Amino acid sequence: SIISYFSQNHPQYKIMKKTLTVFLLLALLWSCQTNSKPKETSQPKAEITKTDLNNDEWISLFNGEDLDGWINHGTEKWYVQDGEIICESGPNAEYGYLSTADFYDDFELNVEFKQEANGNSGVFFRSTLEGTKITGWQAEVAPPGNNTGGIYESYGRGWLIKPDTEKDIVLKMGEWNTMKIKAHGAKITTWLNGTEMIQIEDEKIGKGKGAIALQIHDGGGIKVRWRNIKLKMIK
Repeated sequence: SIISYFSQNHPQYKIMKKTLTVFLLLALLWSCQTNSKPKETSQPKAEITKTDLNNDEWISLFNGEDLDGWINHGTEKWYVQDGEIICESGPNAEYGYLSTADFYDDFELNVEFKQEANGNSGVFFRSTLEGTKITGWQAEVAPPGNNTGGIYESYGRGWLIKPDTEKDIVLKMGEWNTMKIKAHGAKITTWLNGTEMIQIEDEKIGKGKGAIALQIHDGGGIKVRWRNIKLKMIK
């Protein structure tokens, strides 16, 4: 036959036949593997919000460049310089607040502050504002002898708890200090430079909801620097 003739007289035919056979086997194998794979379906990516954060995940509330994510309340001066938030008394010498746009309920908050001049300020939590009238609770930041780390309720019950007077020595006036606030339900604890200042359980605080806010006191002549403002959610 013609096929026998070519097989005997043209060796290239045998090579072509083997090559074609190998090619067909490889094509069949690839087809089987492709059909055996499950089809992937695209799903939308979930947006990560602050309520999705793990307990050990810290977020920075201040980007070091501008006041994005913060709201200024009042006429006092709030600005960013050299990676720090600076508050200064304005011409009206009134109360002023810089609050987060987001609300935070249960959390640990670390913040560094440096008092210049009078240095009377504070860190509010679970707070809301109408103008410069604030509802919520303040971890006090003040000159020596004025209860830094204590808890004050503005437009309400006033002082809820003050630190023991001997603890005031840990405040470093005119230098950088680290304050830590832990709010977990009705229980609030504050630390100053690693020293526990107060611990309190209060039903009203436990029901509170609101923002973190930095304060500048009224009276004029006040300047405070803030940096490394970090928060960790507690679930």
